[in-house]
Amino acid sequence: MPVQSSYSLEDCVVEGTVLNREPLVMRFERVLTDDECLRLIESAAPRLKESRLVNKVVSDIRTSRGMFFEEEESPFIHRIERRIAQLMNVPIEHAEGLQVLHYGPGQEYKAHHDFFAPGSPAARNNRISTLIVYLNDVEEGGETVFPLLGIAMKPKRGAALYFEYFYRNQALNDLTLHSSVPVVRGEKWVATQWMRRQRIRQYGLISS
Repeated sequence: MPVQSSYSLEDCVVEGTVLNREPLVMRFERVLTDDECLRLIESAAPRLKESRLVNKVVSDIRTSRGMFFEEEESPFIHRIERRIAQLMNVPIEHAEGLQVLHYGPGQEYKAHHDFFAPGSPAARNNRISTLIVYLNDVEEGGETVFPLLGIAMKPKRGAALYFEYFYRNQALNDLTLHSSVPVVRGEKWVATQWMRRQRIRQYGLISS
């Protein structure tokens, strides 16, 4: 991703702040409007299921509930996905389905990497970057923490956290270890977009 202080997208302007250079970690402001955040929450809430790890196992490592939107399942989702793909500077064909997660008090996702382990079947088309959009303000707790980089980001409605991990130097990728610390008071809603190295979507795009 090119590092800039602002990004002029098709339908909005997003301000960016660098939190770390290598690996690149950035904070973005106003990626989604308040209405868009609320609409995502309302659309996702009836479809939430217990979160699982990448290997499909339910674990106390990850205690949230979540769901995936079908890729471009509606013009609204398509518009959000297009904006995120443009911001992440990766073609939308490389995007996994947009995920929404809900964390209640005490729920968390312990320290993990988003990329797939070398040698695993999924690593043949590995993830290369992540964008986490916060859909609400959290009363207390719920920060996204990078323990090896000394970064902690407090959820703020409409803001987003971006990080990438496609470096040839695996030590840089490993530094993106991160966690979602437990919510203490209130609840936490996020929308997460993962990008793959190669195309993952195989059908044509719907019109916006």
